[in-house]
Amino acid sequence: MRRPALVRLTRATSAVSAATALAVALAGCATDVTRPRVENSLGPVFANLYTHQQALLGHPGLTPAAVAAKASCDKGGPQVPDRGAGSDWICQLRWTDSAGKPQNGKFELQVRSNGCYQAGGPSKLVGPLTIKATTGTYVINPVFEFDGCFDTT
Repeated sequence: MRRPALVRLTRATSAVSAATALAVALAGCATDVTRPRVENSLGPVFANLYTHQQALLGHPGLTPAAVAAKASCDKGGPQVPDRGAGSDWICQLRWTDSAGKPQNGKFELQVRSNGCYQAGGPSKLVGPLTIKATTGTYVINPVFEFDGCFDTT
């Protein structure tokens, strides 16, 4: 009769030990989603897509280096550490447009723990969802909303 109580106690102790070990292991883990990684990815991804957009619109010859997109990002405001996955990343992106004029826009990012993200910017600066290409057809605007990834290792 005492044996079943001892088995239950042993199982409960094992479950608590496993949960404690997992908590200790996770407490020492650092997130792989950091502000520098997000910023260093967003600028080049945007610059590449922006040059593609401009070529579709009939402005060929623009290079990602000429666009020189730079991001400054924040996660969740000044009271939140700038690390970790989430839909609360806001990035100010500065770039040079096809006319050589500096542009600045706010992009909202949803960043996943695997280092991939979805970004959307102000349509006033990047254009609508569809744009009319030089071929006369309407195509999806590559910078209206886009995906990117960065290395988390």
